[in-house]
Amino acid sequence: MALSAKQRQAFLAMARRRTRPGSGSRPDALRESAPEYGGAIVGTYQGTVRFVIVGGLATHLYMPARMTVDVDILILRDDLPEAETALDTARAVKLGARAIGGSTWRLPTNHCLDVIAVDEPWVDAALARPVTGPDGQPYVALPYLVLMKLASGRVQDLADISRMLGAATPEQVRKTEQVVKRYRPQDVEDLASLVALGRLEYE
Repeated sequence: MALSAKQRQAFLAMARRRTRPGSGSRPDALRESAPEYGGAIVGTYQGTVRFVIVGGLATHLYMPARMTVDVDILILRDDLPEAETALDTARAVKLGARAIGGSTWRLPTNHCLDVIAVDEPWVDAALARPVTGPDGQPYVALPYLVLMKLASGRVQDLADISRMLGAATPEQVRKTEQVVKRYRPQDVEDLASLVALGRLEYE
């Protein structure tokens, strides 16, 4: 269940009270550790549909890896029929629709693929400006991954934002602030708190 604005503010206030300076790994050490990326399996099944990898695999680009057993990709809602046709042609099995838009599939490799199809105004920009991961696949850029996690509002997503931005460069933080200010201005104050918490962890 997503947190309300009041619940999120209470969570951030509690986190500010409890976070101990220096309790996280050094950012340079985090960037040296290379998790096993699983995104290379995806491109084969998407045909010509533009996509970027999001979810747990995308967070690996910006913070230490945490266990994830599926692959999430983001596409434009209008591209969903073409994406599903490509998956069906590649002999993937549709497991069902997603409540937030899109569908879940079992690939021939036995991996689970969540296709997130939304029509938010920032999605086209996210697809046009991907980051190339170590596996050569397109991953969502940090500012747009933060947008998705702010919209989700789950406690885990807030923790991910804090850890990613705590280890980010000043330029990455600045770009993220600009994107959030443009598309989710109501979250600018919370974003500042999450950045401060992340920095505190890595001091």
